[in-house]
Amino acid sequence: MADLATFGGPEEENAEIKRLNAEVESDPDNFEAWERLVRACEALEGGLNRNSSPHALAALRDAYDRFLLKFPLLFGYWKKYADHEFNIAGPESAEIVYERGVASITNSVDLWTEYCSFKMETTHTPQLVRDLFERGANCVGLDFLSHPFWDKYIEYEERQEAQDRIFAILLRVIRIPMHQYARYFERFRQLAQTRPLADLASPELLARYRTEIETEAAQYGVPKTEADIERDIRTKLDQSFYELFTRTQSETTRRWTYEAEIKRPYFHVTELDNSQLNNWRKYLDFEEGEGDFSRITALYERCLVTCAFYDEFWFRYARWMSAQEGKEEEVRNIYLRAATLFVPISRPGIRLQFAYFEEQCGRIDVARDLHAAVLTKLPDSVETIVSWANLQRRQSGLDAAIEIYKEQIDSPHVDIFTKAALVTEWAFLLWKVKGSVEEARTVFLKNLQWYADSRHFWQKWLEFELEQPTSAELEPQNGERIKHIFDELRDKSRLSGAVKKELSQVYLTYLQQRGGKDAMKQFLEVDRELFGPQSVSILSKSRSGPKENGIAVKELDEATRKKAEARFFSFFQVHPEPDTNVQGLVSFH
Repeated sequence: MADLATFGGPEEENAEIKRLNAEVESDPDNFEAWERLVRACEALEGGLNRNSSPHALAALRDAYDRFLLKFPLLFGYWKKYADHEFNIAGPESAEIVYERGVASITNSVDLWTEYCSFKMETTHTPQLVRDLFERGANCVGLDFLSHPFWDKYIEYEERQEAQDRIFAILLRVIRIPMHQYARYFERFRQLAQTRPLADLASPELLARYRTEIETEAAQYGVPKTEADIERDIRTKLDQSFYELFTRTQSETTRRWTYEAEIKRPYFHVTELDNSQLNNWRKYLDFEEGEGDFSRITALYERCLVTCAFYDEFWFRYARWMSAQEGKEEEVRNIYLRAATLFVPISRPGIRLQFAYFEEQCGRIDVARDLHAAVLTKLPDSVETIVSWANLQRRQSGLDAAIEIYKEQIDSPHVDIFTKAALVTEWAFLLWKVKGSVEEARTVFLKNLQWYADSRHFWQKWLEFELEQPTSAELEPQNGERIKHIFDELRDKSRLSGAVKKELSQVYLTYLQQRGGKDAMKQFLEVDRELFGPQSVSILSKSRSGPKENGIAVKELDEATRKKAEARFFSFFQVHPEPDTNVQGLVSFH
């Protein structure tokens, strides 16, 4: 950040910039705060120019650099930044900004058009300008709304009076389904009438047309002059160009349905409504069905400008690209962009998917680092810890996985409800993977005193015992264990009455379905104690709970408990897409 302590502007300007900087630092996701900071820096000293103070210029550059690092898809601000640099330091500095801009948002028709326009006015070497236009054409030439870019390219060649190059550009453009396809074809058709035949088609096609015309003339015994043959060849070529036009027209019409529904083709921090998201899904389905790799890639890149914060489209793009042969590096680049720039780390799914991809590629250390990086920002992410433990299990064995759980359970940065969830995962690992029921049971028993207030702990413990093998001989013993869990739950936990009732229903169902001759006695006793009126319900008689490690634990109200457990509980109930960053790749969110 610019050294505002030595900023030499008026005191009130200095104070305002400091205040706005503090505002964006305290809430980096506040787009409006960033805009206020940039505007304030632009207005320093009555408007900045090459004679402004070094500190004012540094403040402006610092604001723009940080703003566009946070929101790199804002093509309009790259243009404004380049304009400032042109006024302050000249064309070389402006070009550096433009290069940074098109590297950040490679498929912006507007930014490429502005950059090429700038190059036209500041560079007197035609080849340098043409090279830039060709770079832009590779990035945005297939865009449905790319006509401003192509217009600018044609305008430049008109200035150079390069009719052959104009014709070559038009020959490319008439094949592209785009918004203003028809006017390009009309101009192409007019120019084609004056171009040499060699410019209109390949030698092979011209030779074929000539042979057809001469053969037809010979059949009718009507000799044709060279002029007649050329006229007939042009007629055939004009017909073939018209057929090309009708194909382009048809392809344009097919895409128009989706294009007409795109209400916001640019990036913004505000959410998109469901109809817009659904339209992008359908458009991608359509283009994938067409099977043209270049067009599919171009549409994904457009979609991910508008939908940059929606990880479903990053997942989709990576999955589609991974299905293409030999595209490992392209898939990696998709994950990198999503993880480091766009998808908030509060939704770690794309980063975990990135880790799975790197694990598949044999880059195990990178996969581990991605998990560790997420936990630096989200130490209570059960999803990430479980994923990391399973990575260790796959690559280094069961003990390595258990070590991850132990480290996180012992961590002072992990809250008690997350630890309770990790304990249950540890127990299930011993049960499901190692096959040791007793070791798993021991984990539950030894940790009861610590996690008796976790609904998830009790739920998983009940699930564990209910799923043990049974028989007529074993069932009494199983029943005693389940009764023990219920007694502990009822007497030692400080769960709310509603949660106790809900979990007790599991026990009541067990008594109904698997209980012995005397099960209904226990059933009715539990039913009375938990569901009876206040005068007989044990829930109304005892509200205090045990001490943990000799220290009384503060009673949590139901709202607080629900809020604390919500961070991980949904992961086990309705687990979403698996979700990813390397230490140096942690998202800015």
